[in-house]
Parts: sequence; C-alpha cells; structure tokens
Amino acid sequence: MANSTNVLASGIEITGSIKFINDMVIDGKVDGEITSDKGKVTIGENAHIIGNVRAGEVKLFGKVEGTITSERCELKPNSKLDGDIKTKMLSMEEGASLSGRTEIGG
Repeated sequence: MANSTNVLASGIEITGSIKFINDMVIDGKVDGEITSDKGKVTIGENAHIIGNVRAGEVKLFGKVEGTITSERCELKPNSKLDGDIKTKMLSMEEGASLSGRTEIGG
C-alpha cells in the first residue's frame, strides 16, 4: 500500500491526537491535534475539529476550531475556520468563513 488513504468516517468521535503519513479523510469529530509532515488531509463537510491541524496540504469542507499550518490550504464553500492560518498558498472559495489571522507565503 504505497499510497493509502486513511478514513475517519462520519459518526466517529476521537479525543486525542492523530498522526499520519499518507493522505487522510476526516468526516467525524476530533477533539485534539491532527499532524502530518507532508501528508494531505481532507476535512469533510460533516467534520468538526477542535484543535490544531498541521499537514502538507489541507482541504477544508467542514469546521475547524484551531490553527491550520500547511504548505497549501483550501477553504471550500460552506467551510468554517475559527482560528489562524499559516500557509504558503491559500485558496478561499465563495461561501467559506474565516475568523482569524492569515500568514501567507514565506
């Protein structure tokens, strides 16, 4: 499984930190930190994350309460971020909500 994707389905709740290497799709609730050095995390529209997210790439469809740190971050329509973003590349689509500071580049 050279390029496997980890899935945390809707209806699952985790309290604690998650670390992963490849790609991850989260559609449940996580109360804790999500970390990957270079992996890609997709936070689904049913997801609710309370904690910081650090990954190579973050696609947000759901809700995050915490800081996102990544190389690339995409805020999709109807997504909600209550926290800061530190990223090299930011894409924010119409309908996305951001309540926090952004640091882009460098």
